[in-house]
Amino acid sequence: MELGLIGLGKMGGNMAERLRRGGHTVVGYDRDPAISDVKSLEELVSRLPAPRVVWVMVPAGGPTQATIEQLGALLSPGDLVIDGGNSHYVDDQRHAVDLAKKGIGFVDCGVSGGVWGLQNGYALMVGGTEDDVAKAQPIFDTLKPEGEFGFVHSGAVGAGHFVKMVHNGIEYGMMQSFAEGYELIKASGVVTNVPETFRSWQEGTVIRSWLLDLLNNALKEDPDLADIRGYAQDSGEGRWTIQAAVDHAVPLPAITASLYARFSSRQEDSPSMKVVAALRNQFGGHAVEKK
Repeated sequence: MELGLIGLGKMGGNMAERLRRGGHTVVGYDRDPAISDVKSLEELVSRLPAPRVVWVMVPAGGPTQATIEQLGALLSPGDLVIDGGNSHYVDDQRHAVDLAKKGIGFVDCGVSGGVWGLQNGYALMVGGTEDDVAKAQPIFDTLKPEGEFGFVHSGAVGAGHFVKMVHNGIEYGMMQSFAEGYELIKASGVVTNVPETFRSWQEGTVIRSWLLDLLNNALKEDPDLADIRGYAQDSGEGRWTIQAAVDHAVPLPAITASLYARFSSRQEDSPSMKVVAALRNQFGGHAVEKK
């Protein structure tokens, strides 16, 4: 089928390539004219046959909001917009209502797979009506991994990005567990071959996983991770996951702790630990390290 794809970065560009390899016609638009098929959204819409399907793959928040507003003014009743970025699920619900007033359908699609998706396929978590999802099913079938897994119609609009949000929260916790295990093993003084220890876990263990495979890739390239600074950003889904947990009174201690650990990684000299050091000195006479 034919579709427009807005945003041809690392994810969007590879998705467009996978779709083309799968026999679809993709008209791509990006702010970078060097990789864009058209010069404007107006041209993209004009190149697509009705009813049109346009996939938005741009950063969440303002860029997605602006793009969907523009599409709302350009598309026609019966057309469909798919948001495949990492948008907040409450934004999806608002977008769906706004577009529905113009007869335009809306589907939210959480996408996981990163830079490996072109080769392995993308896990897709979709929210929307049965009819709207069915219109885009050939696209989903091509993007997903081969086999029975990797795609779910999670529910109504917002459900796709909600489960992708939780998926990323779980990812935070899993990565933090590997990180803490690595630090403890390395600090023990007992283990002399840390990279080989993690490599041995790739088969036969309960914790074998793709994340473990990726950690072993990193350790193969840099056994002591000497070239990497211990600084970790967060893209928003972890915060949204924890906020949803507060809204629904669901305890998420592991995921919450993993987010806070990322915050700690950005502090070269933690103010809170200064207080801890000062208090230990005051009540116990413990030595304080001076700058």
